Amino acid sequence: MSNKQVVVYGASGYTGRLVCEFLREYQVPFIAAGRNQQRIEEALAKVPGIETADYEIVQVEHSVEALTELFTGRQVVCNTVGPFDYFGDAVVQAAANANCHYMDTTGEQAFMLEMREKYADVYKANGKILAPSTAYMYTPLDIAAHIVLEDNSIDAIEAGCIAAGIPTYGSTQTIFSMFQAEHLYLENNQLVPWEKGRGWEVCAPGKMMTQLAHPWGGGSLPLWLQHDHRVHSVRQLTAFTNRPMFEQLIELQQHYEQNLKPLPKDEQEKALKEIAEGMQPGMPPRENKLVHRSTDFVHGIGSGTRRTCAIHTTVPYQLTGLVQAALAVYLLDEQPRKAGFVSSCQAAGHEYMLGSIKKFLPVQVDIY
Repeated sequence: MSNKQVVVYGASGYTGRLVCEFLREYQVPFIAAGRNQQRIEEALAKVPGIETADYEIVQVEHSVEALTELFTGRQVVCNTVGPFDYFGDAVVQAAANANCHYMDTTGEQAFMLEMREKYADVYKANGKILAPSTAYMYTPLDIAAHIVLEDNSIDAIEAGCIAAGIPTYGSTQTIFSMFQAEHLYLENNQLVPWEKGRGWEVCAPGKMMTQLAHPWGGGSLPLWLQHDHRVHSVRQLTAFTNRPMFEQLIELQQHYEQNLKPLPKDEQEKALKEIAEGMQPGMPPRENKLVHRSTDFVHGIGSGTRRTCAIHTTVPYQLTGLVQAALAVYLLDEQPRKAGFVSSCQAAGHEYMLGSIKKFLPVQVDIY
């Protein structure tokens, strides 16, 4: 096998394909890996300009042993295989075994908490990063939170991601799997659960009407900032502009709480998988920059202070591929600013992550 230093695991999926696309833009050689070589070949054939990329395809068994062998000698693993609660542990463990940096796209808090408990110390000791949620629902909010916290009087965060888009098959599977776990926010330095089966009306900067938002697993900011001395409370909500979809999501969560939760775990998982497949049977179409726009905003709160940062951009799933590739590029050339369980901004700096987005996508940052 070659000496290519970046592995995209899950390259046959919608998001994995986008990571490969932006690695190609950065002219970074990569290994496109997954369980089915033919599916990877078919997926990468749709990547614009793939004939100019330096890559190879590797079919690999989803096991700690096989993945450790694949990752050994590499520097960065970009993992897009979810639901992560089902499939993620083996990849995190294998990357730790191989002494690689690890990032993924998950928003599954229960998975993140488990990985932090099991592997954060190993990654930190090796000077490597364990960076979940390097993705569109989380990285722009991470950037905005860092900007807001430049004001040292801020000690509480309220954040929202408002996206116009269609969840992928993997994202749909993930959100239903997250019904089985608590969705947490940080209040007075304690993680506490959101109320299940409920939405909240959110006023988003630049939007005329309120948006129906949902904890969507609770988000990453409460975990990344849980032990940050500047902050004692963090709440994060997510909304898609497709309101009927979110109304259905909340109804289905209520259905889970009332009818599926008493079932054995394997029966719960089977029922949730069937529901998810009924809602999103395959890959969505490629995003349109004039249609699929997103707004991410963070309100910073202090005793006598308010500071807001709103980031307006577009094509959120493409942004996910971009931030994964950008962080990989940084890690190939620099030591992370902070090792262990970290966000992309804690690892590479929010200025770098914001600048990387601006290289490829239209961005407006409002601070007030």
